[in-house]
Amino acid sequence: MTAPVRPVLPWRQRGATAVEFAIIAAVFLMLLIGAMEMGRLLWTWNAAAEATRLGARLAVVCDPGDADIVARMQRMLPGLPAGNVSIAYVPSGCTVANCQSVTVSIVGYQHTLVIPFVPMTLALPPFSTRLPRESMSSTNNPVCSAA
Repeated sequence: MTAPVRPVLPWRQRGATAVEFAIIAAVFLMLLIGAMEMGRLLWTWNAAAEATRLGARLAVVCDPGDADIVARMQRMLPGLPAGNVSIAYVPSGCTVANCQSVTVSIVGYQHTLVIPFVPMTLALPPFSTRLPRESMSSTNNPVCSAA
C-alpha cells in the first residue's frame, strides 16, 4: 500500500512568486537594455556615415585644411576625436587651383556600450566619403563660415 499524497499547503509556497518574478524580470531587463543599446549603436553608425558625408561636402567647397570641417563633424558625432578624422586631397599637397578630389575618413572610432556589469567597447569599421573638387574657397562662402 502506498502512502497518501499530502496536499501542498499554501505556507510552503511563500516566496515562489517573488523568485519567479526575479528570474523573468532579469531576462526581460537584459533583453530591453540590449535592444536599446543596439538602437544606440545603429544611431552612432549612421551618425559616423553622415559625419563623413558632411566633412566631404565641406572639404570640397572650403579652403583645404579648414579647421571648421572637423569641428562640424564633431558636432554631428559627439565624442569623435579629431585624431580619428582624416582629410586627404588628391593629388597630395595640392592647392585650390589643382586639387581634383577630397576623401574624408573616420578610422578607429570606438563605441562604448552602457550595459550594466558588462563593460564593452566596439570598434566601428572605417567610414569614408570621396567627392570631386568644387570651388574650394572659403572667401564669401556662407557654408564655410556657418556656425
